[in-house]
Amino acid sequence: MVTLLQGAEVFAPERLGQQDILIEGQQITYIGEIPVEAVSDLPNASVIDARGLTVVPGFIDPHVHIAGGGGEGGYANRTPEILVSDIVSAGVTTVVGCMGTDGVTRSHADLLAKARGLEADGISTYIYTGSYQVPARTLTGTVVDDVVLIDKVIGVGEVAISDRRSFQPTVEALAELVSHSHVGGLLSGKAGVTHFHVGPYSSRLAPLHRLLDEYPIAPQAVYATHITRSTELLADAVSLAAKGATVDMTAGSTTAESVRDYIELGGDLTRLTLSSDANGSLPEFDADGRLIGMEVAKQTTLYEKVWECAELPGMDLAQALALVTSNTADALMLGHKGRIRSGCDADILLTDDQHTIQLAFSRGQEIVRNGEPQIRGTFE
Repeated sequence: MVTLLQGAEVFAPERLGQQDILIEGQQITYIGEIPVEAVSDLPNASVIDARGLTVVPGFIDPHVHIAGGGGEGGYANRTPEILVSDIVSAGVTTVVGCMGTDGVTRSHADLLAKARGLEADGISTYIYTGSYQVPARTLTGTVVDDVVLIDKVIGVGEVAISDRRSFQPTVEALAELVSHSHVGGLLSGKAGVTHFHVGPYSSRLAPLHRLLDEYPIAPQAVYATHITRSTELLADAVSLAAKGATVDMTAGSTTAESVRDYIELGGDLTRLTLSSDANGSLPEFDADGRLIGMEVAKQTTLYEKVWECAELPGMDLAQALALVTSNTADALMLGHKGRIRSGCDADILLTDDQHTIQLAFSRGQEIVRNGEPQIRGTFE
């Protein structure tokens, strides 16, 4: 299958101007001026007039509860599995599935099966082994074996710190966990990151600073999320990113303001990503730690907040897109993702002036047309 996209304004995520893009099979093979006659006579070829549209890379979401999450309020508070139509409707073409608080009634076998099912539906998927818990629950018995031997496992997470729901691991235990994941990554050519859930407690990122200051830990192996809970935590995240770690904001009502504050604090934008926490629980606790309310995070929030960030003073669309494309691909060592570039997977969004996705591809397969998903799960 050959597809030629003609005349779109291309952000790769850096701005390339008006270009043609050639898709052959699952990959982008050429970007530049391409005459229609070069492909129109080929079998199974299609030419799409993309003039007036903006082309951006498909989004990478590094934190999605694809098999559901929650459970803090008891069995009835377990959140549902995500639907592939919800994922692609939000411009996401690659997800990383994770477990959360519940590593007991939720299993990694289920998480892996869900990831494989979503990939069969038409998107790209990866997972973290482990959960909030330390020592980590795994599929094979150890974190390093999971990372090395299971294709979809690219690290461990989300490991909870500075939270009542954390298993309160020592810094020494965290150092061992991060090292197991990192070495697994070295042996398998993967990122081997440890993805940390950061709670609201005053210790904030202190355990991670100690990891990097007191142990021979590679900073790129540390990936902290939920960094917008307080002004103090955001400033702490800026300091952690300055040491070479990656930090992540969960998309929500204050995302644009948090990105603005991160910039004003001198934060390294290349070390910042955005994620949705989709289908995870958003619990609300009182001062005594009792659950008083719960919502479920939505995939669509991520898409909305990227465009809001692009409107910030001193920030442009290329920088906003990098937070969900190239930055994430770099943090997770997904060299074939997150960019409009020859040799990369054809994960492409074509949007109009209202940011509606007029057309989207995942590995060259059409997944959205005129804002409507073109792929759905078996039971949708």
